[in-house]
Amino acid sequence: MTELNIPQTPPPTPTLGTAFKYWLKLGFISFGGPAGQIAMMHQELVERRRWISEQRYLHALNFCMLLPGPEAIQLAIYISWLMHGVKGAVIAGILFFLPAFVLLSALAAIYLNWGEIPQIAGIFYAIKPAVVAVVLFAAWRIGSRSLKNAILRSIAVLAFIGIFFFNIDFPWIVLAAAILGAIGGQLLPEKFKAGGGHGASHQQYGPAIIDDHTPPPEHARFSWGKLTATVIVFVLIWAAGMAIVAANPALWNMGEFFTKAAFLTLGGAYAVLPYVYQNAVEHFAWLSGPQMMDGLALGETTPGPLIMIVTWVGYLGGVSKAVFTNPVAAGLAGAAVATFFTFLPSFLFILAGGPLVEATRGELKFTAPLTAITAAVVGVIVNLAAFFAWHTFWPQASTAAPFSGSFELVPVLIAGAAFVALWKYKIDIMRVIAACAALGLLLSFVR
Repeated sequence: MTELNIPQTPPPTPTLGTAFKYWLKLGFISFGGPAGQIAMMHQELVERRRWISEQRYLHALNFCMLLPGPEAIQLAIYISWLMHGVKGAVIAGILFFLPAFVLLSALAAIYLNWGEIPQIAGIFYAIKPAVVAVVLFAAWRIGSRSLKNAILRSIAVLAFIGIFFFNIDFPWIVLAAAILGAIGGQLLPEKFKAGGGHGASHQQYGPAIIDDHTPPPEHARFSWGKLTATVIVFVLIWAAGMAIVAANPALWNMGEFFTKAAFLTLGGAYAVLPYVYQNAVEHFAWLSGPQMMDGLALGETTPGPLIMIVTWVGYLGGVSKAVFTNPVAAGLAGAAVATFFTFLPSFLFILAGGPLVEATRGELKFTAPLTAITAAVVGVIVNLAAFFAWHTFWPQASTAAPFSGSFELVPVLIAGAAFVALWKYKIDIMRVIAACAALGLLLSFVR
């Protein structure tokens, strides 16, 4: 955009109805994971519509990057909250995940009823190794940015050893990493400086509705009374949700577990997936390991944040625990509980923390504990890839006999090809999974 055609006045403030239409559209097209979703919002809201300036957009994004939970949906909540208050925040947040919730619930129902059909089984046979490649690629991508020195690489290795060999729960690994980071930040601060991140940009698109120096609207002004009231309201909402499911032990366990998981989603969805796996598969037995992998593959190919895998987990868990006699009702109940308690904290973080961030606007940086947690997350994700690979390459194996049954060479080849496609040729994740699904369908006719 040249200086000659840069607009000189901000656009008119959109109505809540106009904003509703945009957030609904985004919910249906938000493919590509958090990076893709953040890029979509930047192009539309900063460059085209000029609802928010580059500086304010990045300021909000940096805050969301520090929070537990999916940063893309939190960014949408933040921007919509700035423009239209609590109503805007609720609309943007719900519409961001609602299409994915409906789609994944429908896919889960289809999967449980027709997943054993040879052609469908063949598709999942080939996308399981694609999932192995996707998770390993996520570890490489995060590690290449965050493991900048030997100390951080050592933390990643220790995290892998802790969870892989000693089965240490994810929250304890996060806590240990945070303590190491706090100590390391004092003793060796240069080793724990966060690298990369989202810096300021000088790209200009013309005046925005929420511009660099636009004061926060009245509803976004900080006060201790408002903060206290917001926290109390969310605690009451959470307590009401737990009271509704209290009569059903399985749904109560889901509400309790996914609340904890929401507060541990530091480093993105891939970071908390091992924790979800440990509990959903091994502790609560809501679904099996292969079913978890199938859900992750479908989560990669549907819109919305990747953490929507919890909808799949909740649906299959509701059916497996028979929370209602009707399997569809049971699945939808489990999916709704898992989704509600996973995303509720994201609204709390923005509505409670946003006014404070607006009042102290400036560059937000990762602290040393967060840097160490990010390093540990890399090791945890590698463990997840190893676990998925084990279940894929030795499908009959068990913990007692880790290499029993036949070794599957074809999935190894598919996983290797998928990783090369992602890493070397930068092919989109959805296309890689789609290609593997097509290959699996073809193999179902020849095997």
